[in-house]
Amino acid sequence: MTRFKCPACGQETDDARNPFPTVDMVIYDRERGIVLVKRRFPPLGWALPGGFVEYGESVETAAVREAKEETGLDVELKGLVGVYSDPRRDLRKHTISTVFWGECAFSQAPSAGDDAAEALFFRLEELPEPLAFDHAEIINDFLAKMFFQ
Repeated sequence: MTRFKCPACGQETDDARNPFPTVDMVIYDRERGIVLVKRRFPPLGWALPGGFVEYGESVETAAVREAKEETGLDVELKGLVGVYSDPRRDLRKHTISTVFWGECAFSQAPSAGDDAAEALFFRLEELPEPLAFDHAEIINDFLAKMFFQ
């Protein structure tokens, strides 16, 4: 029997444990800012819309679906922000998030759904602190790509 050692905690196990694939979405509008959702379930706080990739689903499809479920917005993907895999990014379990950015029609207003208690646009200079998970880092990376390329 092969034993596996967790690279994060060092604990040995008989089963290979794999990280869970997730997606997050930076929904950006030049005038209104970035959409954040107030999480309905722990860990609580403001976060980017996102969630788990379902079996048989591409990460692109999952990002658009999660954005729609949590914000009610129809989002058009515009690009990749990055991939975030620090085993400590979500204390509940090890996740690897593929993060996209996209836009919605200007006339659309977010409305909370699914795991979100609220969904709002926040101007870049008025983002709430702290953000859940590593979402402040993700937003900083997005802004660096958008404004400093």
